[in-house]
Amino acid sequence: MSIFSRSPVRLSGWGALALASVLLLSSGCAGDYVARTRGVRSAYQQGDYSRALSSLEAAAKEGPEQDRLLVLMDKGMVLHAAGQWAESNAVLEEAERLSEQIDSVSVSEEAKTLVTNERQRTYRGEDFEKLMISVLQALNYAELGDDEAAMVEVRQVNERLEKMIAEEKKPYEQLAIARYLGGVIREDQRDWDSAYIDYAKAYEIAPRKDALAEPLLRLAKKVGRDDMYAELLAKYPDVPHEPLAPDEGQLVVVVEAGLSPEKQRGSRDPGGGGDLIEVPTYRNRGLAPPVSVALEGQSQQAVTVTSLADVAVVHLNDRIGRMLAKQLAGVAVKAGVAAGVGALTKSDELGVLTFLVLNAMNAPDLRSWLSLPAEFQVARFRVPAGNHTVRVTSWGQVTEHPVEVKPGRVGLLVLRRY
Repeated sequence: MSIFSRSPVRLSGWGALALASVLLLSSGCAGDYVARTRGVRSAYQQGDYSRALSSLEAAAKEGPEQDRLLVLMDKGMVLHAAGQWAESNAVLEEAERLSEQIDSVSVSEEAKTLVTNERQRTYRGEDFEKLMISVLQALNYAELGDDEAAMVEVRQVNERLEKMIAEEKKPYEQLAIARYLGGVIREDQRDWDSAYIDYAKAYEIAPRKDALAEPLLRLAKKVGRDDMYAELLAKYPDVPHEPLAPDEGQLVVVVEAGLSPEKQRGSRDPGGGGDLIEVPTYRNRGLAPPVSVALEGQSQQAVTVTSLADVAVVHLNDRIGRMLAKQLAGVAVKAGVAAGVGALTKSDELGVLTFLVLNAMNAPDLRSWLSLPAEFQVARFRVPAGNHTVRVTSWGQVTEHPVEVKPGRVGLLVLRRY
């Protein structure tokens, strides 16, 4: 029935009250966090972290409580990029606590989104975003020299992923950057065999396996894993892997490169009948920059260990089926609400209008943690112990970073490049 087939609907009494109730239920939307924080991202990507933080504070005051987790995650990432490791961890710890609270699903909130849309719910983060809270904390602790606390975070990432894969049957894989960082920390602690195991796991899943060959070869030989050493040596006969000299140390440069993908509107046809349902999809925001790292006459191109752009797509695709089911359930609920309004008001036109209003508000949730990098890249050096200067070049921008390399130790330098 067309809503225009009769004279204009006059709302009074129960009709006005019913439609007002529908509109009230649909109010209180979480708003467009992505649009509100555009200025934050602009300052952040220019390296103006102080302005990014003040802009984020202003955006947080304007926005609803549903965006609180995003605010904390973005703030933690900005502080991390600024090298304020302890301050970043304090904020990320708060984000982790809030994430755990949000995961206790509110039945009333879930029911409300069936009538309205996903943007009205409290943002709880994609699975990989929750894992990245711990990855960033591990990097922060490692920069602060607290290897034990860093390993706690690394283990937490690995254990959570193992549970998701084994118990929840999600099509994920371990994060190579977490495994690689675990190897770095354990090697620095001289736990050689455990370091080898973590490096080997990172090697299995990293897109550039050859870049991880050196520590594997050296440690496989050191701990007596003869079969693996022979296998690796056959694959990488030209990779030098002599034991470190007494006056040598190592430096691992971790580059957080590029911009994480952004959600946009997409659509799926779950029944194959041409009835499209809107869902979020990811689009890349350009290529991650090529990063060259130089130290003591050695120059390397940093290589990708983990592509968050790829991880994000896998994690979101795992949710698509559940999103579609919920959207279909939402259509049924909205039809029921509309029928109730029509019956209450004795107006078919008002019932149809209610259904159209509710469906017009249907929209996918496009919020995400946009301050994350697209990739984690690494470059690894062995140099004489002492003070050195690391020179980093990306997109023509050159920066220098003083470091101290200690004999027999593995140092870490974490940098952000856009």
